[in-house]
This record gives sequence, structure tokens and C-alpha cells, in this order.
Amino acid sequence: MFNEIPLTKPATPLLNQVDLPEHLRKLSEEQLPQLVKELREYLLFCVGQTGGHFGAGLGVIELTIALHYVFNTPYDRLVWDVGHQAYPHKLLTGRRQLMDTLRQKDGLAGFPKRSESPYDTFGVGHSSTSISAALGMAIASKLQGEDRKSIAVIGDGAITAGMAFEALNHASDVNANMLVILNDNDMSISNNVGGLSNYFAKILSSKMYHSMREGSKKVLSNIPKAWELARRTEEHVKGMVVPGTLFEELGFNYIGPIDGHDLETLVHTLSNIKDLKGPQFLHVVTRKGKGFNPAEEDPIGYHAITKLEPAPPVKPVAPKVKKPKFSNVFGSWLCDMAAADEKLIGITPAMKEGSDLIQFAEQYPDRYFDVAIAEQHAVTLAAGMACEGLKPVVAIYSTFLQRAYDQLVHDVAVQNLDVLFAIDRAGLVGEDGPTHAGCYDIAYLRCIPEMVIMTPSDENETRLMLSTGYQHQGPAAVRYPRGTGVGTEITEGLEILPIGKGEVVKQGHDAAILAFGTLLENALEAADELGATVANMRFAKPLDEELVKQLAESHKLLVTIEDGAVLGGAGSGVNELLHQLDINVSVINLGIPDQFIEQAKRSEQLTACGLDVASIVTTVKARLAAEPKAHTSLA
Repeated sequence: MFNEIPLTKPATPLLNQVDLPEHLRKLSEEQLPQLVKELREYLLFCVGQTGGHFGAGLGVIELTIALHYVFNTPYDRLVWDVGHQAYPHKLLTGRRQLMDTLRQKDGLAGFPKRSESPYDTFGVGHSSTSISAALGMAIASKLQGEDRKSIAVIGDGAITAGMAFEALNHASDVNANMLVILNDNDMSISNNVGGLSNYFAKILSSKMYHSMREGSKKVLSNIPKAWELARRTEEHVKGMVVPGTLFEELGFNYIGPIDGHDLETLVHTLSNIKDLKGPQFLHVVTRKGKGFNPAEEDPIGYHAITKLEPAPPVKPVAPKVKKPKFSNVFGSWLCDMAAADEKLIGITPAMKEGSDLIQFAEQYPDRYFDVAIAEQHAVTLAAGMACEGLKPVVAIYSTFLQRAYDQLVHDVAVQNLDVLFAIDRAGLVGEDGPTHAGCYDIAYLRCIPEMVIMTPSDENETRLMLSTGYQHQGPAAVRYPRGTGVGTEITEGLEILPIGKGEVVKQGHDAAILAFGTLLENALEAADELGATVANMRFAKPLDEELVKQLAESHKLLVTIEDGAVLGGAGSGVNELLHQLDINVSVINLGIPDQFIEQAKRSEQLTACGLDVASIVTTVKARLAAEPKAHTSLA
């Protein structure tokens, strides 16, 4: 058990011999416990140096070693769900020497990535995809005449999603030769873990049990009453010692639950399962943060950590006022609005902490609904509530709202229902990379009739716009980024803004910068050097038509800037409006280009997209220099 994260690289003589799983498989079983210890300590050191997801990886070290020890990876396909727990997998698959680049620019991704390693069989980041992907691989193997196993490792949170059960249902229908491993570190069905359940798992996965079971089927199938009695007896006996009735009903051979930190049992059970045909389900119970005392005691707090920095020299300084994160602004507003309106309902798909609904859940437990990882259900649940006159607020990350797009269109917008979407993590998110970036919400929302899309420039506007969207009759969305803003003072009231109206915040000449969202700060800095006008547009839909027309007729160049995709984004909306108004003016659309932006610091990502101050200045100066002297408006 470790109590501190190592600050210096630990000695790992056995781990140093294991660059690839083929080296791991040359070790004796007696050497594996030492490898577990060394891998756990090395992982602690690595994540301390780079930051990243923490508890999940510590919890699956034994399972990761056992999987690569028993199965012939990468020929046997191993698919990790979400990928928070995949750091030990990366360490054992040829990337140990690169772990100091984890989640950094041009370094290792924070999640499995196909282009990074042949052992990363499927790229992930969003939850509940592993069973579908592994099933697809199992079917492909069968069609191609390959005798390989497909293994999906899914967590107790991820398996709550409907997509996971859709895949489980299909797997039994095609009798797929695959293994689903439920990594359970929180579910109440884990109470049976212990020596007895480990013992039964060994029996239920053994060749003798299955040969006797199949032989009995053949004999007793000719005696209907005897066969039915035997089948019911087996079900009742298994039901007394294992909680797998649901998975058995779905057509899987259920085994477990077993202790996911008992390496000997893991290896033994997986070795037995390896030779079984058809859909297999292994229930493994682990502990988040296993082996690191603080993480075991606080698994939520240690879900992910930031990079450990050396302590700076102690100097007497005035204490800084801690700036609230945008999610904190939302959480505070939600409680205030709930106090003012008893119809308010808070809904989140497993993002209570991330979206800061903690205080709301405590103060209004009857009006708080965490639906687990079920984004589609969250949106349609809100639609149903809105039909009955309630005022649901769906707190959801931009990247996860993508998963409920049909529900947003069909169940909310088509019916013009009164649902507010509080869209967190909008725009680039830094080290978590393209799977978690909220690049597309403006583009995919802007085309939906009845939607109001708000892009606050700071913390106070976020609060104002949440109130505005809440009071609006119909679907509305407020998108705000990860982290903190500029530190704007936040008003305590519940005032609203006029919908579809922006404002000029800096007057200049030649160029006008139309800023959507928190990049207003960069626009203002660039405008200082350019002598440009700056407008805080506030609304991506509806656009302030009057303001756009005024700026177009009084400037040589319009520059739209947004922390979102250029294609179909707010800038595209400005282009469309200018075309409708038949106004001829030069336009630059700045935003996230037509490519996936890989992990890096957010500042590095902004620079790569040309959204930092220096890039904005350079781009605008170059265009202005190329513009003709005279400016003609066709309006």
C-alpha cells in the first residue's frame, strides 16, 4: 500500500523486462505479484509527472496483467471501454518509455488510440462502446475464419447505458465467440465477493462443468420433464451464489463475481474461459485507486489528478481570490433558480461532480435526477417532464450531447418543448484530446429549428444567459468552456438578456471582430494592436441581424471568432446572413478547422487553430493589406 506518489522514478527490475505482452507471457505465475507491485508504483510515478486519470488504472492492474498473460494479444482483440483505466495497458504494450509524454502535445493520448499501437484495437473516450466494438470484431473473425477471442472490458457505470445492453442482446443472438468483463467497483451486486464466489467461478468456468452441462443437455433433452427440472435446479443453485441472472437471460454464460485483485484466481478463471465458445460474461470486482491509500479513501477526488509541480520558494504574498469555474457558476445559478421556481428539475447523465450539481442534489433531492450514462434517456426524460409543465435543465458536456442528437431533434425541438441545455466543456478541452472536445455543438444545434444558442463571454454572462434560456419558452442552450474565466464579478440576481442581441464593446475602424463566447478576451487584445472594432455577439442563434448589418456597412473586413468548428459554426451563420442581405464585404471565419485537434495544453491548441492573440493579429493584418482601398457596400 502506497501513501504518497513517488517523485523519483522507482526501481522496477522485473517491469523493465516486460516491454510487450509476449515478454509478460514468458514470466512464471510466481513472478506476477512482483510485477503487480512494480507496475503500480511506476504508474503512480508516471501520472504524478503528467497528470491524468488516476484511480481507474490503479484498480485494474491485476486484471490488465492477467488479460495480457492469458490471451494472445494483439491477435486476441482487447477493447477497453472509455479508456480511463488503460494506462497499465499502455505500460505493458511498448509505451513505458513514452509515459512521460502522456496527454501532452505530440505525446501519448490519454485514451486508447488505434494509430498509436496495434494493441489499441479500438479508439475510445466515450463510454459504453466496447461491447459493440468487440462484437463487431468477433463477427469479423468468424467470417474471416480466424479463431481469436474478442474481449470487452466495461465498467459498472458504462454498462448502465442502453447501447451496452443492445450489444449484449445482439451478441447472444449471433452466439458470438466473445468475452465481456464487467469491472465492477461500485455496484451493490458485489456483496457476494469472497472465497465462496471465487470457488464457484472456478467451477462455472471449468471444462469439466461445461462438458458435463452439455452432456446432460443431450441426455435430458429427450426427457422433457427431467430436462426442465434440471434446468430450473441449475438456475436456482446459480442464483443463490451469483447475481448473474440478468446476463444469463441475455444469453451469456455468467461467471463471478470474483476478486479483481486476486491475481491467481483471475489467471485461473481467464485460462478456463479462453477455451469456452459462445458469449461469456465475467464479473470482476475491483477497487478504484487500489494500492494508493488516499485514492481508495476518495475515489471521486482521485478520478484524475493534475501534474505534481515542485513546491515554489515560500514568499509572503497576498492571498488570491479563487475564481469560480464555469461549472460552479452553473451550480450556484441552478440552486438560486430552483429556490425561485419549484418547477425546475435538474437532470444529468452521470456528471454530478463534473457539472457541479452537488449542492443542488443535496438541497433538492426530489428534483435531482442522475440517470447514469444514458444521454439519450436524459434528453427524452426532460422532454416528458416538459410535456407536464415542469422546467427541466439538462446539465451535459458538449461532447456527450452528441450522443443524444436524435432525441434533441425529435423529442424536444420538433415539439418545441421548454428544455434548457447547460452545455459544459464547450470548445477545446486540452489534454483530454479530440474525444472530449466540444467542437461541434454550435454547428449541430444551429441547423435545428426553434433552438436558441447562447455563447457567454464570461462568468456573469453565463449566469445571465442561463436565466435567459430558462425563461425562454422553447428549447435553449447555453455553452460554456471548461475551467475558469477572466474573473468577472457575478451578479446575484436572475436577470435576463434580450434574445438575439449583441453589443459593441470596443469601437475601431477597418476591421470588426465578431466574437462568440469566451474568446472575446483574445479578440479585445488583438483589437488593441489592430485598432479594430469588437462586438460581443452573445447569440449564435438567432443572430443579431441589425448589428451584423451595421458592422458590415461600416468596415472593410468582418472577422468571426469562436471556440467551435468553423464548418457550420457561428461564423457560417454570419456568412449566410450577409448573403441573404446581399451585402458584399470581406469575411474571415476563425475557429476550429476541419480536423481533429490532438491533445495538448489548451493554449497550444488555440495557437494550432490560429485563435491565439498573435495569430489573430497576423491573419487580420494580412487580409487588410490585401484589401482594395475602396470599400463598397451593396446594401
